[in-house]
Amino acid sequence: MAEQKLYFEDVNEGDTAPDFSHELTRTDLVMYAGASGDFNPMHTDEVKAKEAGLPSVFGHGMFTMGLLGKALTDYVGVGNLRSYKVRFTKQTWPGEVLTTKVTVTGKRKEDGEGIVDLECSVVNQDGEAKVAGEASAALPSRS
Repeated sequence: MAEQKLYFEDVNEGDTAPDFSHELTRTDLVMYAGASGDFNPMHTDEVKAKEAGLPSVFGHGMFTMGLLGKALTDYVGVGNLRSYKVRFTKQTWPGEVLTTKVTVTGKRKEDGEGIVDLECSVVNQDGEAKVAGEASAALPSRS
């Protein structure tokens, strides 16, 4: 999905952004560990994860948050995001298909900017929420 040009006047409460889906792989976990410096063995070492009582390694929460952040900026535009906060609700597992969900929950004028409020989440293929949050963005005006 690529960034789209979105204007404040064209957005309405209830509008949704295009979904973005990604199948989580073990390669993602290793690559993210290297890029982020988060080498917690629960994310990359199957033996240690099972010794800890887990069924397998699991995904980094920040990786999932990053997928959602990409979906948000693709929708509202790079540089337009004003706030973004999430809570991690469930672990992600290799093989799960993670899909972003973004819905406009409000719009308003604030300090001369057109602000849209967004509810956002990442769910797996069964609809189970993995990350849930909210964001706001300042969209350009057509005028």
